[in-house]
Amino acid sequence: MKKFLPRLLNAALALAAPAVFAAAAHAGEVTLYTHDNFGGPAVTVRDQVPDLSSEGFNDRASSVRVRSGRWQLCENANFDGHCIVLGPGEYRKLEGFNDVLSSLREVGGDGDRGDRGDRGHGRRGENGGGGRGGAPIVLYSQSRFNGAELELRDDTRKLDRLDFNDQAGSVIIREGSWQLCDDADFRGKCVVLSPGRYDNLRDMGDRISSVRRVR
Repeated sequence: MKKFLPRLLNAALALAAPAVFAAAAHAGEVTLYTHDNFGGPAVTVRDQVPDLSSEGFNDRASSVRVRSGRWQLCENANFDGHCIVLGPGEYRKLEGFNDVLSSLREVGGDGDRGDRGDRGHGRRGENGGGGRGGAPIVLYSQSRFNGAELELRDDTRKLDRLDFNDQAGSVIIREGSWQLCDDADFRGKCVVLSPGRYDNLRDMGDRISSVRRVR
């Protein structure tokens, strides 16, 4: 029995180790820096932080390195206010989000891209307007829902304030009908999109400057 127990323990540890390492491998990691170009004091985060005041880092981040995972960064505590989602990469300057970041969390492989028009732009999703929660409209900097993301809950007269002017290449609308315009203050050419997934904004791509909900 004395010889059997150590063998049993070793076998249990051998079985448990792969699961532990697999979990660690999938854990996200992001580092926030107080200055542009990754300068100044920094803090590394591996779990959600509802209020960066707890890290002494509220309203201080100016650049970000996302080493793994996809992270939602929000201007208010508890993941409220304007938010953006960043995938792995280096973000040397958080224009529009400089010194305003108050909370962040990992959102997973697909994050909030779930079921979410002049309808000639893009393709309606089969489950458009789904109920997975999250912001009612999400803008993506590239077609097919790739690149940087910007989640909006309110009317936005000037997307340049969020460093997203003339960048949107695709859109997911989960709730309501939204007007997207190529000039600030809802002027210029506009389209109205209803709930659905629009993987290519075509002639409106890289031209959106203001967004508001109309229904």
